[in-house]
Amino acid sequence: MISGYPIWLVLLIGIGVFAAGFVDAIGGGGGIISVPVYLLAGLPTHLALGTNKLSSCTGTSVSTLRYLKNGYVNWTLALPSAALAMAGSFLGNRIQLMVDERILKYMLLLALPLAAFALLRQKSLPEREGQMPVARRRAIVWTASFLIGMYDGFYGPGTGTFLLLVYCGLAKMDVRTASGNVKLVNFSSNIAALTSALLAGKVLLWIGLIAAGFSIAGHYIGSGLAIRNGSRIVRPVILTVLALLLIKIVLELFGVM
Repeated sequence: MISGYPIWLVLLIGIGVFAAGFVDAIGGGGGIISVPVYLLAGLPTHLALGTNKLSSCTGTSVSTLRYLKNGYVNWTLALPSAALAMAGSFLGNRIQLMVDERILKYMLLLALPLAAFALLRQKSLPEREGQMPVARRRAIVWTASFLIGMYDGFYGPGTGTFLLLVYCGLAKMDVRTASGNVKLVNFSSNIAALTSALLAGKVLLWIGLIAAGFSIAGHYIGSGLAIRNGSRIVRPVILTVLALLLIKIVLELFGVM
């Protein structure tokens, strides 16, 4: 038994977290897989979310370092983006207390198919950075980081995927640098969330640390494939994440999840 849960169940959590880390390193949205895995294993919601932050934060650090090592981070864009995303996340969390979450879910039901359609119209995500005035690119990236950070604080699933779509589609960043920047932004926000969960005692440390090992493996393999293959692997993974998020929202609206 580990923290009151049988070893076989903890290993099953690890396998699910590995898959989540693999997907997250390539196209974001790993939480759509990992959080349900923890919940299906029987963890109470608050412990599932907190423990997930430990494993995902650890895994994200590995893929972030791998993108950094290969030079796929634009620091001028990334550092302000991380700060703005954290500020947006805090504000989104405050707004959540005042607005019915179902409103956002209905909006996403319309937005997700449109995002998938726009992505399908593109044969590939940009392998090279497009031409754009520096000030305009900064405005797009920083505004998106703040607004999507608000979404992360309000609801959350698919945050990294939405950032990647905006960075590549509107800011015309190449897919590898966009992925590296997204990982740095996600890592920053995850650190803040993990710190809060630890202070509140909402993390099962031993389960989280074991799952973190699986998450590290998933992120390492996934980031390596994304760096080598670029758009060929990132694009189909993003479409998969959008489809999973759509299914998740529909199930939540019908009270299944």
